Amino acid sequence: MTSTTTYAPSREDFAALLDESYGENEALEGAVIKGIVVAIEKDVAVIDVGLKTEGRVALKEFQGPGREGAPKVGDEVEVYLERIENALGEAVISRDKARREESWVRLEKAFEKQEKVEGVIFNQVKGGFTVDLDGAVAFLPRSQVDIRPIRDVAPLMHVTQPFQILKMDRRRGNIVVSRRTVLEESRAEQRHEIVANLEEGQVIDGVVKNITDYGAFVDLGGIDGLLHVTDIAWRRVNHPSEVLAIGQTVKVKIIKINHETHRISLGMKQLLDDPWQGIEAKYPVNARIHGRVTNITDYGAFVELEPGIEGLIHVSEMSWTKKNVHPGKIVATSQEVDVQVLEVDPVKRRISLGLKQTLTNPWEDFAAKHPIGSEVEGEVKNKTEFGLFVGLEGDVDGMVHLSDLDWNKPGEQAIEEYKKGDIVKAKVLDVDQEKERISLGIKQLASDPFAAAPADESGPDYKKGAIVTCEVIEVKEGGIDVKIAGTDFVAFIKRAELARDRADQRPDRFAVGEKVDARITQFDRRARKVAVSIKALEVAEEKEAIAQFGSADSGAVLGDILGAALKARDSEGKKSAKKKTDEE
Repeated sequence: MTSTTTYAPSREDFAALLDESYGENEALEGAVIKGIVVAIEKDVAVIDVGLKTEGRVALKEFQGPGREGAPKVGDEVEVYLERIENALGEAVISRDKARREESWVRLEKAFEKQEKVEGVIFNQVKGGFTVDLDGAVAFLPRSQVDIRPIRDVAPLMHVTQPFQILKMDRRRGNIVVSRRTVLEESRAEQRHEIVANLEEGQVIDGVVKNITDYGAFVDLGGIDGLLHVTDIAWRRVNHPSEVLAIGQTVKVKIIKINHETHRISLGMKQLLDDPWQGIEAKYPVNARIHGRVTNITDYGAFVELEPGIEGLIHVSEMSWTKKNVHPGKIVATSQEVDVQVLEVDPVKRRISLGLKQTLTNPWEDFAAKHPIGSEVEGEVKNKTEFGLFVGLEGDVDGMVHLSDLDWNKPGEQAIEEYKKGDIVKAKVLDVDQEKERISLGIKQLASDPFAAAPADESGPDYKKGAIVTCEVIEVKEGGIDVKIAGTDFVAFIKRAELARDRADQRPDRFAVGEKVDARITQFDRRARKVAVSIKALEVAEEKEAIAQFGSADSGAVLGDILGAALKARDSEGKKSAKKKTDEE
């Protein structure tokens, strides 16, 4: 007979078993576990997760884009166990957190492998949008939504689409994704395939997609090509919108393909005949042509000679007389003008035109009407440090150099007598048609007093020591200006040369128009200088009188001697005058 021993656990043993059971269950908190849906109560699913009590999960946690939908009784689901038991004695579980944990593991693997992930844009936040990556919430910056900025994002909301993970930080729970990267990659693949099927020189139809100041972008069926403004037509096109419109279908020629950057250059004018062929024969040098001004710049004006052919009138070739003037003040856009061909360069596709060449050259006209030596009249237009500019007939200017203003005065002094607006007469000295210069002289209207003087300086009126009669023309503080009678010589007699006696060396004792005798003390033809002195005349007469009538030591009185000398001079003058009258 076999005996059986029955073990009855004690209170302590039961407590230990209970603690062990609770310890195992506590280890499940914060983990994803499996459970069975045992009931559906309104909007809540009751799930048995193998614990003492069931847990409850809202049905909305099972719903939404990319989710499995509401569960049924008996379905096995994975949930996140937050706590084994709450105040109501129920297990606290979550389907959202379970999905989030699953997603993080899956997303980290995709991020490491640089794989795309599926997500749904479900909300807009500051600076971008939030994306549901099957439970994990990511941030989509606004700059990463599309290749180009888009105004309306509504069509992209709540739609499952691919994203690229740019950054992940599980500790902070941050994920940053990009939709733009996916589009660029897809577009690059598409562009590569399209470009591979295109060839330079190929003619293809396209649709104008966008217009800018420098050209138009044409959609060639998935890839854009640039149609530069200079390749739209042979003629000048100021803006592409003059010829093209968005949505317009155009036939273009592929000029160049860059297979590395996938850039395609297009042309429309290349489908037409080149009007520059045989241009030299069509527009020979010196030919005169009628054209239309199409564009005006700071350096000249462009003239259309025919569709596709333009020439440039440089600002220097626009007017004979208007210098440093903006071309817009000479011609206007759309104005019809006659021009002359100056140069043709078929290689650089340039034609140089002249406008002034079709007009009369005013310098040639002036030279024909006013030969050298003729007298002209004009208005002083400007005073400079080197002379006067005088406006002349034909809208040309002549220049009077400082040295040609006055025979007797320095140019710097003579120019002060003129002011802008004065009407002056001058003599034509030279006309240089090539340099467009006219030289004038004002002093040449009068004879050169030094040229009229005897070359050997032997004339009685000009040699050093000769006695001359002068007319006072101006009284100054330091002396007087006088003009030698019968000549154009002007001299200045300083105060010290006005008399032998200091008491008589006063300029104010002379009056304008008064005649005085003086002695020439200097006549320098090269320096063009004449100097006279009253004092020198008095001293010379005194010496002559003393020599003739004796000195004061011999008893003669100086006054008597001078009186005799003056009387003798007057007598000699009367005889000379009588002789001259008899000869006449």
